Amino acid sequence: MTRTAAREIAVHFSYELGFTNLSAQALLDDQLTEERFTELAQEDPLYGEFPDEAQLAYIRRLVTGVGDHGYELDLFIERYAIGWRFERIPRVAAAIMRVAMFEILYMPEVPNGAAIDAAVELTRKYEDEKIVSFVNGILGSFVRAEAAEQ
Repeated sequence: MTRTAAREIAVHFSYELGFTNLSAQALLDDQLTEERFTELAQEDPLYGEFPDEAQLAYIRRLVTGVGDHGYELDLFIERYAIGWRFERIPRVAAAIMRVAMFEILYMPEVPNGAAIDAAVELTRKYEDEKIVSFVNGILGSFVRAEAAEQ
């Protein structure tokens, strides 16, 4: 499994946090099992390979980080989503931006440009081009204003 696939899985689980009363830890404990991946692989080939220990740690760090810092990350999204109310932002795009912003703020080993590029590519997979441009613009403005360039 690639880091890109692990990031996409983390986005899926971060998205799911918005629809459950489970904590990030409880959600991960429920979803990060070989049995669950076997079930999910029937609908999405992304889950065809179970993550190794490093990838599991990466997924856990992203999802628990988004769970722990969700309010802060949403405030950043609102701040840079000029002309958009948060409620209008597609939930998948918001989950992608939360993951990217968490990487930018709390994972210095991930270059800012790599986090943005990965977010844009993921958005391209799930949303139309208008939302792709929107996500790219928000993350670019966010990095210029909030994060030291790596």
